Order: sequence, then structure tokens, then C-alpha cells
Amino acid sequence: MNSSHKHWLHLLHFQCFSLILFPCVLFVVSKAQAQVQEPARQKALNNSVQAIFVFGDSTADPGNNNYVTTIFKANFPPYGRDFPNQVPTGRFSNGRLANDFIASYVGIKENVPPYLDPTLSIEELITGVSFASAASGFDPLTPQLSNVISLPKQLEYFKEYQKRVELVIGRKRTKNLVKNALYIVSAGTNDFVVNYFTVPIRRKRYSIPDYMEFLLQQVQQFIQDLLEQGARRIGVVGLPPMGCLPIVITVNSDNAILNRGCVDFFSLVAGQYNLMLQTKLNTMQYSVSPDSGIKIIYTDVYKALSDMVIQSLKYDFDEVSSGCCGTGLLETSILCNPDSYVCSDTSKYMFWDSIHPSEKTYKLLFEAAKSDIDFLITD
Repeated sequence: MNSSHKHWLHLLHFQCFSLILFPCVLFVVSKAQAQVQEPARQKALNNSVQAIFVFGDSTADPGNNNYVTTIFKANFPPYGRDFPNQVPTGRFSNGRLANDFIASYVGIKENVPPYLDPTLSIEELITGVSFASAASGFDPLTPQLSNVISLPKQLEYFKEYQKRVELVIGRKRTKNLVKNALYIVSAGTNDFVVNYFTVPIRRKRYSIPDYMEFLLQQVQQFIQDLLEQGARRIGVVGLPPMGCLPIVITVNSDNAILNRGCVDFFSLVAGQYNLMLQTKLNTMQYSVSPDSGIKIIYTDVYKALSDMVIQSLKYDFDEVSSGCCGTGLLETSILCNPDSYVCSDTSKYMFWDSIHPSEKTYKLLFEAAKSDIDFLITD
């Protein structure tokens, strides 16, 4: 760990009261207090939500990158091994993403398709799509590094989407659809892992706290743009404990083979960013009229993922520090391919590849966020 990391870790010591990995989580409070292990209702209560719109990175991309010139794709085996009909859709997992479970729970559709799929029917469009792009982020530099779809471009696609739908169902129905839809925004990890801590460009200009403020300005602008487009129910997903991502462990551990514990520094950065994100979203919520019907909430994934690592036996995970694909230490995207070794039982693995959760983990994250979803969809 270099001196700047040690300095930042020292600052976090006073903010989180401990350098143990997970106490910061205690201060990351969202409306989602449901325990992951609670039995789930199969469907949400009656609600007026008829569509879901998703923005962000690989945690939310069901295959938009299939139609982009980038190496960050997942439309080949073994990706999709446990998806219906074993189809590698472009989702960076063995099966469904959290947003697919959310859409099913709300009663919209079983899976959220990528907007850029040219074969989508009007029925699929009307019930919602994902505009997310793997390897993207809030920092404009992040998608440039990987040649993927930026968040502003995703918003442009959303505007295009509305024009397409308006031609079929009319302006009034389209406005109503947009107003009552559920919006999920999931991004930020790439801004730190792929961008800030890997490429020196931003580090030369921003300290870690300053970079967080810079990112939060981008988040605020994106949410404001969504509101201007008519969005009213917006859930913004926080960062995971980044130090627990297998690839982060591999690159930053003193002994990547024998010492597979989470790297405290990166998780503490994520915890501090989440606190700032929650404050920013709360401020935005308080600034709108109570009569507007606008709901902007922070959705915590840090706590649930941390719990899976710490109490892996509770969730029946045998492996929480490496992925199912290949060695599980570095493989993702094209390095996780048809020639890769794949574990026999994905349900025993918290991660599918070296970065992305398995379908089981995504389902657990959905369960943990269910009360957030209930709050957003309640009229």
C-alpha cells in the first residue's frame, strides 16, 4: 500500500471508528432493512408500475454491449450457463441479474432486455428496457477507457426510446408510462476500480475525497436529467465492498493465492462514498415538493454482500473470494470463455467471474433490496 492510501486509510479510521473491514456498513442505512434470508413474497402488492428502466454498468447490462465495439462483452459461453435455455445474452453472470428479479417481482416481465436489441417487440419496449453498458461509470472518462456507452448517452437513448413508443401509443400514454415507471441506476464501481485506482489520469488531479465529490456531481446531474424526463421513482444503487471483488484481491493482496481476504482499503473507500451518496440523494429528495410524488432513494448492496462474505455458511457458499469461471482470480469477459474451466455448482460461488456476482448472489441482493422496491412502487 502506498503512502497516499495509508493517509486516506488514516482519515477513514476517524470516520468509521475502526479499520476492521465492515463496521462502516453500520452507518450505511437505507430503507432496505429486510434480511436476505427472509422468505420472499412471490409478487409485489398491487401497484401502478407498468415499466422498468435501468441505467448503469455491467451489474445492469443485459446485453447492450453486444451492439458496441468493445472487448467488454459476455455474449458467449460459459456466460448464461444457467439462464433459460442456457443462452449467453450478454449478462455478466451465469444467469439473471438483480433487475430481472425486480421486474418479475413487480409483475412487469421476467427479464429486462437491452434497449439496443433490434429485435425487440413494441410490447417489450413498452414494459421497459435496460440502457446500461458494462464497464461504464459516472465519470465521463470511465466509458471512454473501455469504449462503452456513457450515462449521458444512455439518457439520450431513453429520450429516443420515448419518441419510438410515442409513435405507437401516443404522447399522453407515453408520458404516463414514464411517470409511473420504476427506475434503477447502478454504477460507480468502474470509476474507482477501472479508472481512478488503475489509470493515473484522475489521481493526478483529484484526491480520493475530491474524486468522490466529482462523481457525486455527475450522479446529481444524471438524476436531475431523469427527473426532467418525467421519472418519479428512482432507486440508486451504492457501491459494493470493492475490496472483496476477487480481481481486486488478486491485484492487491500480498499473496494472491494464499491470502484471499478482502482488501480493507478499497472497501473502506466504498463505504465512505456510500455515506456521501446517501447524503446527496437525501438532499435531492428534500429539495422536491412533497406533492410531486418523486421518490429518490439509496439502495444498499454493501451490507448484504459483506454479510455473504462474513457468514458464507449461512448462505451455503463454499467460495466467496474467487469466481466460478477459470481460476476465478482474474478472468472476466473474453478471459472467461468457452475454453475456460467452470465450477460444477455455481450456487456454491458468490462470484461468477472475478468481478461479477453469480445469479444466486444477484437474487440475494434483490431480496435484501425488496423493501426499497416496495417503497418505490407504492402509490
